[in-house]
Amino acid sequence: MNRKLQLPALGALLLLTALPLLAAAAAADRHGAPRGYMYDNRYNHGHSYPRAGSAFRSLPQGRVRVPYRGGDYYFHGGAWYRPWGSSFVVVAPPIGIGLRILPPYYSTVWFGGVPYYYADGAYYLWRPEQREYIVSTPPSDAAPATTSPPVNPELYAYPKNGQSEELQGSDRFECHQWAAGQSGFDPTQPQGGAAAPDVDARRADYQRAEKACLEGRGYSVN
Repeated sequence: MNRKLQLPALGALLLLTALPLLAAAAAADRHGAPRGYMYDNRYNHGHSYPRAGSAFRSLPQGRVRVPYRGGDYYFHGGAWYRPWGSSFVVVAPPIGIGLRILPPYYSTVWFGGVPYYYADGAYYLWRPEQREYIVSTPPSDAAPATTSPPVNPELYAYPKNGQSEELQGSDRFECHQWAAGQSGFDPTQPQGGAAAPDVDARRADYQRAEKACLEGRGYSVN
């Protein structure tokens, strides 16, 4: 074969090979978020979520069903979903809906001495009388006094005994409370409520205690 014909053919082959890589690069924003996801850096949050209005044919595994005012919402990884025909659409959570546990990633933002927990455009307030974190509107006329870096509990618990979603939420909350009491570290507070030199050690104690509690209740934890 003529070598002059081989070079253009090779170039075309290389271009075809590179196209998928170029498409993948174009699909991600400068923060690495894939197409259809939004990078949220409010309060230095630094995490990506599916964009509001995005539709999915199925829900992610591990989602939590949250009944609210006659309808069902689904929560996973900080994002909220609602059924729409045969699909599920990403929505903003309604003010007043609640969860037993915080999103996997959140930033603590203080307004007027009150801690709000922020993730994906939503602000959560702890309501002890309901034992839930309630989606709330932050004070519109106040700038946040302080913020803390995003928290990742790092522990993922999978029910081994068919525990219901409600029981999973209750178990996770009660194990959180127990671990915080045992370790002196509360991840819902800035720096866990510990002195700066003790944060790493107390966080490790908290995670060990929470893992032991969840395993004792029939969960596989990693």
